[in-house]
Amino acid sequence: MFAACRWLNEPADWRLGPDGLSVTTDGQTDFWRQTHYGFVRDSGHFFGRPVEAPFVATLRVRARYQALYDQAGIMVRVDESHWIKAGIEQVDGAATLGSVLTAGRSDWATGPFAGDPADLWLRVEVGAGVLQLHASPDGQRWQLARMCPFPEAASYAVGPMCCTPERAGLEAIFSDFTVGRQAAPK
Repeated sequence: MFAACRWLNEPADWRLGPDGLSVTTDGQTDFWRQTHYGFVRDSGHFFGRPVEAPFVATLRVRARYQALYDQAGIMVRVDESHWIKAGIEQVDGAATLGSVLTAGRSDWATGPFAGDPADLWLRVEVGAGVLQLHASPDGQRWQLARMCPFPEAASYAVGPMCCTPERAGLEAIFSDFTVGRQAAPK
């Protein structure tokens, strides 16, 4: 599935190999729009492929989060002001499951992840103006992490995302990336 992906903010250090997509983040990279902090950042690394709704995408994310706001996961993007990023983010000394929904301005929701944050599976389903986000420790047992309105668009981009607003050097491996037209089983 990575063959159809294209970079937004290509990192200096990345490669595709038998284990998937390996990325080392550049410094001061992030996705954020205005809310609370007042700034706009669209400098994070995103390796997205085009898709039309309805769709379901699944991705495995492996990384060791060390510094504040280290993050890696999945992104669904319409444009620079309409997107969601979701995955593990280092906050207050812990790796938490988080998501940022942006519709002009960003929100931010975090919570505990029951599995090992160094090895996470994510699934997003988009259709009929709704996005569902699920997380899993093993790609078999899924837990709903978020359900929210999401813009209807002619096409979307979906794929791996990672950023490190406070440093460079988060190493992430993305694998088992699938995108399909059918809704995933509940």
